[in-house]
Amino acid sequence: MATIDLGKVALVWKGTYAAGTTYESKDVVQFTDSGEVSSYIYVNASGASGQTPSTGGTVNTTYWNKMAGGAAGIWASGLALGSAGQVVKVNSGASALEFGDDSGGLASIQTFTTAGSHTWTKPAGIKKVKVTVTGGGGGGYALQNDNDQGGASGGAGGTAIKIIDVSAVSTVSVTVGSSGGGAEGTNGKGNDGTTSSFGSYCSATGGKAGANNNNDLRTGGQGGLGASGDINLNGSSGMSGNFSPADNPNPTGVMGGASYWGGAGGSIGNGVPSGATGANTNGYHGGGGGQLLKSSSGTGGDGGTGIVLVEEFK
Repeated sequence: MATIDLGKVALVWKGTYAAGTTYESKDVVQFTDSGEVSSYIYVNASGASGQTPSTGGTVNTTYWNKMAGGAAGIWASGLALGSAGQVVKVNSGASALEFGDDSGGLASIQTFTTAGSHTWTKPAGIKKVKVTVTGGGGGGYALQNDNDQGGASGGAGGTAIKIIDVSAVSTVSVTVGSSGGGAEGTNGKGNDGTTSSFGSYCSATGGKAGANNNNDLRTGGQGGLGASGDINLNGSSGMSGNFSPADNPNPTGVMGGASYWGGAGGSIGNGVPSGATGANTNGYHGGGGGQLLKSSSGTGGDGGTGIVLVEEFK
C-alpha cells in the first residue's frame, strides 16, 4: 500500500538556529538579532539551510515568520539571572528590562556631634541626602542672691531639614554649633549657643542664654531657628524662674528649652541634693541649659552641643 505523507501536524522545536541545519515547515527556532531574542517558525514549503530568520530587525519572510519577539537587553544571554541583591529595572535607553543594582533606599548615615568644623565626604553611589541640622543650646543662668530668687534657663537650637541632590557633589563643609555655657551672678546671662550648618545648603542658629537684670527681671533664652531647609523649626525657648516676696519660698527650678531631639536641661532648686550634680541641668543635642537655684554659688546648666545628621540614599 502506498504511504501518504500528511505532513507535520504539530510544531517541532529545534532549539537555537544553526546555519548548517536544514529546516522544514513548522520547525521552530530561537534566534538573536541585534540583541533581541525571538522565536521563528519555518514557513517555506521546501526544506533549506542557511536562511537566517532575521537580519537587522527585518524578518526573512520567504522562509520564516516571527512567532514571539523579545527585547534588546532582556537577559539576552540564555536568560541568565543577575547577581545577589540586584533588581529588575528599565535600562538606560528605556527600551528593555535588565538586572541592576537597587537604586533607592537608605544606604548609610554620617553623624557629626563635636562642636567645630568638619567635612562630609560622599560615599560611592550616593545620589541624595536628607540633612538634619540643629544649632547649639543656650546656657542657663543661676541667680546668686538668695533662695527667694529664681534664675532663667536657656533656649534650644533651631533645626533645618533638607533633601539635597548630591549627584555632582563630592564633599560639603559641616559646622556643628557649640553649646552655650551656663553662668551665675546677681546680674547677667549665660552664653548663647552657636549656629550649625551643612555647607550653604541649610543652617540653624543656636539658642539664646537665660538672663537676669536687677534681681527680679529674669528672661528665658529664645530658641534658635532653622534656615533654608525644606522644613525649618524653632527650638523651644527657656523659662524664667519663680519669684516670691515671702521669706524662704524655695521656688521651683525650670527646665531648659527642648530641641528637635529633646535634650532639655533639667532643674535643681535651692542647692544640689545628695547624689546630684550641676551636670543634671546640662542640655544635650542642642537642648537649652536648665536653671539651678542656690543661695550661695551655683552655675546654670550648659546648653547641648549641636548636631548634623546626614542620611545617605542611592
